Amino acid sequence: MEGDACMSIVIMGGNDCMRRRYIDVCRNHGCKAKVFIHMKKDLTHRIGSPDLIILFTSTASHQLAMHAMDEAKRCKVAIEHCHSSSLSALQKILQTHITRGRMTTIS
Repeated sequence: MEGDACMSIVIMGGNDCMRRRYIDVCRNHGCKAKVFIHMKKDLTHRIGSPDLIILFTSTASHQLAMHAMDEAKRCKVAIEHCHSSSLSALQKILQTHITRGRMTTIS
């Protein structure tokens, strides 16, 4: 991603063995990422204020999915639901949202 602004991404769900790859893909797109595969007690405090929440629905527990939607409302950010937790699915989501962000800043 060109430009100084760095998007903050929170990924909820996904595969534990892919955690590092999710972070690397986000970094390659100029984004900072936090990945939460499982529901944790202190999750609300660890999420922060992201620019986008990505929910991998096929691998997220019901409790984690509900928490993701609650956090999106609390932070007033977009939540992207994706059935696939693959790297290519993540790349498509990032490309879409980065393009929207660029178009917004140019207008």
